Amino acid sequence: FEARFRFVEEIIRWGADARTDGHHAVVRGIRQLSSAPVWSSDIRAGAGLVLAGLVADGVTEVYDVFHIDRGYPLFVENLQSLGAEVERVS
Repeated sequence: FEARFRFVEEIIRWGADARTDGHHAVVRGIRQLSSAPVWSSDIRAGAGLVLAGLVADGVTEVYDVFHIDRGYPLFVENLQSLGAEVERVS
């Protein structure tokens, strides 16, 4: 779908070396991501942003998490059961 690479703009906020190239996203590894607020555009992108946020420096806020809820019920609880420091804030 046409907005599938919208997440690339979000990870660039963290300092990721990423770009889109036609039908591909090109992401190069870096040593550390810096936290920044990001917006979820779909189910998989939202889940990926939360997971990447777990390794970023500082506190990461992910907005529009209702996308994640549609595909991953109990997402936060499952991450917490694995030891992740993650919480849902209203």
